[in-house]
Amino acid sequence: MLLSSLFTASYLVAAVVTSPVDSVPVAAPAVTPVAAQQGASSAVQSEGRQAVLSLEECIRMALDESPVVKVADMEVTRADYSRKEVLASLFPSIDFSGAYQRTIKLQTMRMDFAGQSQTIKVGSDNMWNFGFSAQLPLVAPTLWKSISIADTQILSNLEQARTSRLDMVNQVCKAYYALMLAVSSRDVIRSNYELAVYNASLYEKQFAVGTASEYDVLRSSVQVKNIEPELLQADIAVRQCQLQLCVLMGVADDLKIMPDMALADLSDDMYMIAENIDKSLTDNSQLRTLDIQRDIAEKNVQLKKMAYLPTLAASFNINWTALSNGNPFRNQEFSPYSTVGLALSVPIFSGGARYNGLRQAQVQRKELELQRENLINSLSSQVELALDNIDRQAAQISTSAEGVRQAEKAHEIMQRSFEIGAASYLDLRDAELAETTSRLSYYQSIYNYLVSKADLDLLLGRGEGATSAK
Repeated sequence: MLLSSLFTASYLVAAVVTSPVDSVPVAAPAVTPVAAQQGASSAVQSEGRQAVLSLEECIRMALDESPVVKVADMEVTRADYSRKEVLASLFPSIDFSGAYQRTIKLQTMRMDFAGQSQTIKVGSDNMWNFGFSAQLPLVAPTLWKSISIADTQILSNLEQARTSRLDMVNQVCKAYYALMLAVSSRDVIRSNYELAVYNASLYEKQFAVGTASEYDVLRSSVQVKNIEPELLQADIAVRQCQLQLCVLMGVADDLKIMPDMALADLSDDMYMIAENIDKSLTDNSQLRTLDIQRDIAEKNVQLKKMAYLPTLAASFNINWTALSNGNPFRNQEFSPYSTVGLALSVPIFSGGARYNGLRQAQVQRKELELQRENLINSLSSQVELALDNIDRQAAQISTSAEGVRQAEKAHEIMQRSFEIGAASYLDLRDAELAETTSRLSYYQSIYNYLVSKADLDLLLGRGEGATSAK
């Protein structure tokens, strides 16, 4: 039950925030199909529906296929079109208009002439009017500042797209590390299973020559049966991790992805990585987003101030009109007329709307400044905590590695003693369980370190560095 519970905990995909230091390499498990793949080409090696992929390849495929990343990129494109829409306001706007009006009853005028009232009908049956008008802003301070705000909004959308990519890299890294943990743990269980089968066959041979009891044969056989469910559970864990990685990468779920190296192979450079981590928050996505928002808030304050400035626009109109009676499509004589002018608008009083709008923008700017200060303090604490966790986890890797060495040596001694009859089967099983437990703990500590490092990379805004542990 202890072996089962340890393995169940080992393949959980949830991020466990802990820490790193120097790691000591240990001997690989007896059965290590993943370790045998070390040094393979980074290109996809497919055999049926199984593919050996590196972490970098999985990240690249996920970024290419993720709908979340695609939506974020489309938001950048949409913001660029929005900026161009604002920029178009600086160019002349030209419109065409046309109208036709048919008089049903002419207007009647009554006038007094020499004491007599006379009635006169005025107007025409048909009235045509069409022409062109053009408007061009000459002095428009608020429009100019709106264009600057639109430019900054594009930066905000770019940062959101970058955040989506960082999140995707973090998720893929965790899923890939979880798959490596599941594969390594399955190798440990399989090694333990094959050793149990070997010991059971040894008892059967001893029983055949009369040096072992039937009870010993049955007990060793039962032990083999007890490990088989754990081996099945290990296979299920590997498949679950593969499915999760397929979902993130956007590939068919029948593809069996395998890592291109063993989990233990990543422990060699962990101490160096832990010591060389840059704690700068300049790339933190939250901080960069808040800085962009603060920049937009500052420009909004300037925009509100420019609402007090006058605006000047030029206009040009050319129109053709025609008045006639009878058939509206015959004998129309169009008379052109045109105008050109300037329009000056000076804001004087708006009931305090401009003043209150300015005060609102200033308060928002101050809020963002306070939020930034609080965010820096919070992020600094999170970075220090993450580094402490990484340091502790690296130390745990070193301790676990030494524990694996000692457990391997103890098990080797006990196995030889058992083969010559100097140790009981119970003593051998205790040594096997100790070795299996130490191996699973060792792999779990490496996984915890890698997950903690990936979370720190996300916190520092370094998605590319999430693969640096390799």
